[in-house]
Amino acid sequence: MADTFQLEIVTPDKLVVKDTAEEMQIPGKNGYMGILPGHAPLISELGVGQISYRNGHETHYLCVAWGFAEILPDKVTILAETAERGEEVDCERAQKAKERAEKRLASGDAEVDVARAQNALAKASNRLEAAAKEGQTTAH
Repeated sequence: MADTFQLEIVTPDKLVVKDTAEEMQIPGKNGYMGILPGHAPLISELGVGQISYRNGHETHYLCVAWGFAEILPDKVTILAETAERGEEVDCERAQKAKERAEKRLASGDAEVDVARAQNALAKASNRLEAAAKEGQTTAH
């Protein structure tokens, strides 16, 4: 059995990652899944969360929101609505988005779309976490 698999992460705008990986974690809609070379074929819906993958001694982190994953024994393809490498996150913008979402949720205003605010909070928090894992010191 091979020690690695091909990995592609694609958004409607661009190819975000084309690499090989020894292992990875992805946020399925109902929880995280671990993937190793030789994994059984599977198609899964993605939720909001972080993708981590290891290639050699380096682990890479990305934040993703919504989409699908096609997992084959020798290749994983992620088709995400949004995907961003941890080192590319604008931490100031993500922190402001997090604060706005927290303010909306805490307001008690009946006009607030709670599901949308919770989604915005999850996305902003994931962006900040991925940035921090990639060594951005401005992440909170």
